[in-house]
Amino acid sequence: MTGRSRGGLAAALAVYLVALTLRPAQTSVGPVLGDIGADLGLGEGALGLLGALPLLGFAAVSPLVHRLSSRWGAEGTLLAALAGLVLGVVVRSWTGAPGLWLGTAVIGATVAIGNVLVPVIVKRDFPDRIALATGAYSAVIAGSAAVGAAVAVPLAAAGTWRLALGVWAVPFAVVALVWWLRTRVRHDAEATVAEVDLAHSSVWRSATAWLVTGFMGLQATSFYVLVTWLPTIEASFGVSAHTAGIHLFVYQMVGIVGGLLIPFVMRPASQVGAAVTSTLFITVGTAGLLVAPDAVVAWIVIAGLGSGASLVMALSLMSLRGRTPSETTQLSGMAQSIGYLLAAVGPVAAGVLAEATGSWTPTLILLLAFAAGQLVVGLAVGVDRRARL
Repeated sequence: MTGRSRGGLAAALAVYLVALTLRPAQTSVGPVLGDIGADLGLGEGALGLLGALPLLGFAAVSPLVHRLSSRWGAEGTLLAALAGLVLGVVVRSWTGAPGLWLGTAVIGATVAIGNVLVPVIVKRDFPDRIALATGAYSAVIAGSAAVGAAVAVPLAAAGTWRLALGVWAVPFAVVALVWWLRTRVRHDAEATVAEVDLAHSSVWRSATAWLVTGFMGLQATSFYVLVTWLPTIEASFGVSAHTAGIHLFVYQMVGIVGGLLIPFVMRPASQVGAAVTSTLFITVGTAGLLVAPDAVVAWIVIAGLGSGASLVMALSLMSLRGRTPSETTQLSGMAQSIGYLLAAVGPVAAGVLAEATGSWTPTLILLLAFAAGQLVVGLAVGVDRRARL
């Protein structure tokens, strides 16, 4: 293996290690929420806010990442975020009730930086394989999210909820060390990127940027509504809580498969086919839950494939539609800020709608409306309009 090949492999490994840190700190919370509430005397409303706080952090911090990376470079900014993530995990787990809230807020803010910058680094380091690289790191994100949720209860049983959440500080610190080594290698290149960053106008005035943002927001909202409420929706069909929990795990895991497969549908000049394919899977799965709930497993698998494919599609569009690392950083920050804000509001709105109507049918119809909107946006954004960005 040549030195250049080894360097490329090391770069890929480092990016995927960072991807491992972007979800477990959040997904490990849900399974032990009851333990947290019992220990600290928190009610369901407070626990619901605790679960939504990272998403609100994503929305608030994402637009600021461009300025941070312009000053410190992508590598340096991401290193600071990883260090902050380790600190946030420790504070959340081991400093009492105030630390629970403060640490969770820090986790949301630091993960937001990783969410924005990883697509930028993928575009810069793998310009000829953006879709495949995006599918791979999205699979890593999804897999680590599932692991975080799966091991939380056994770890809490072996110790407490603090152990279940705090244990992640150790692997995150290892990733931060690896990234620090990479930062030393990339220092000179980052200075050039930072200079370019200052030369471009805001993407907030770009029609193409709003289309990318719309696609990101619609797919994220559908995903988080189903992740939050799918077990409850299934309960209304007569499915047991245990079985519904397994189905939710299946929904997330088949998303990995969808994310890995959708790059093969993308084309260099147009991603319309990929946008339509990913959206149709979501549409068919949601419609199936509505009209034929007895085949719930089939619809969950189909919807999960579409969800994973849509996430990779959205992340790839951020890289493909940005002409430079600077523009990609701005676009990623914009799309993820609004996207995760919608994702935070979506489950709340879905729950209110179900409570007001006494049925989950209106919520499923709402998800179909989201899918229809995603299809329209996908048809428009799938054509490369970077000259207009």
